[in-house]
Parts: sequence; structure tokens; C-alpha cells
Amino acid sequence: MLPEPLLTTRREDERDIPVLIWRAGGPLRAVSSAPLGGGIGVRRWVLNATVPMSYDRDDPADHLAELAREFGLDGPGVGLMTGVDVAEVVRRTDTGVQVWATVGLGTPVPAAAPTVAAPAQSVGTVNIVAYVPARLGDAALVNAVATATEAKAQAIADLGLAGTGTPTDAVAVLCPPDGPVNAYGGPRSTWGAPLARAVHAAVLAVGRDTVVPWSDRLQG
Repeated sequence: MLPEPLLTTRREDERDIPVLIWRAGGPLRAVSSAPLGGGIGVRRWVLNATVPMSYDRDDPADHLAELAREFGLDGPGVGLMTGVDVAEVVRRTDTGVQVWATVGLGTPVPAAAPTVAAPAQSVGTVNIVAYVPARLGDAALVNAVATATEAKAQAIADLGLAGTGTPTDAVAVLCPPDGPVNAYGGPRSTWGAPLARAVHAAVLAVGRDTVVPWSDRLQG
């Protein structure tokens, strides 16, 4: 399984910035849209790092790799970023599926909407990390990402917000590397159904409350 994450901090620009780190007990299969460790493959850890809203580096994958080395994370892993304070991670479980979400809904947009500039200083990232306790085939892993995304969009709709997600959302789904292969990950499949329910519950739990960017809190 994927143990509960460690909440720690990194020192940057004379500030202690929160970071969540999941260390797997062994190699896991994973699929992710994250800047670091995206795609399908074996992963050993997950890192979700808060960044200030002024973040302007154009090499997030390299930056996340630097952070991984700083925390002694060996081997391949998944790295995500968000303007949300990751200390506010929401955890939900359903039938053995574990989901952790850091939710900022400051810039929800319909996926097919025309491109417009996001409001200044609005937190607009939903990062989802999920663990399914059964081996998923490649197609099922891809399907699980779609299922998690659909459940997130359902929660946003249930909150009465006009959007299906935010422009910078990311997801990672991990599972054991061994055992019988499950071929399906859709919302009515054995493992896709509890994944959908857990993601929906996690995003819904944040509600419509405005999430203040971590960096804004430092200014009072």
C-alpha cells in the first residue's frame, strides 16, 4: 500500500515552504500527468510541493527533481506542484482505495472554454494522488485517470461552480506491480467505482470556501 504522506518543509528564499512526501515500501506501478514522473511506469515515491504564487521557473520537472534529491528520494517518482498549502490535504478512502487531494478551485474553467487569462493570485490547482490496492493494466491505469477526472468534475458541478477543473490540475494513480491484472478502471469497474467515490468525496469536502494561496498568508 501507499503509506500516509509525511508533511515537511523546504527552506527557500528564507521561508519554510510545505511539502508532502509519500514513500512507497517498494516499487509501484503508476500513471500520472505530473511534471515529474508523468506517463506510465514504476515509481517509488510521490512529492507534492507548495510553491508561491509568484513562481515563475520554466523548468518545474528539474525543480522537482532537485527537491527529491534534497529529501533523499531515490529512484523514479512523481512530482507535483500547487499554490495550495499542502498541509490542508484531504484524505478519503473507499473499499481499500486511498485518495489524497490538495484542492484549489480559484480558477475553475470548462475544459472546452475559450482561453482567457486567470485572475491574479487565484489558487487554481487540484492535485490528486490515489492508490488502488490491485494491479491495473496499462489501459486500466489510463481509464483510472479519466475516472478520477470525471469524479473531480462531478464534485465541482455539485458545488455549483462553472467549470470541470482548473488549467493546472494533475493526477497520479498508483497500484501494486504484481498480482492478477485488472483490465478496467472505469467508473463502474471493480476499482474504478470506489476510486470515483473517494475522489468525489475529497474534492467535495473542500466546498466552495475560498482557498487562500499559501504565499498570501505570509502577508497576513
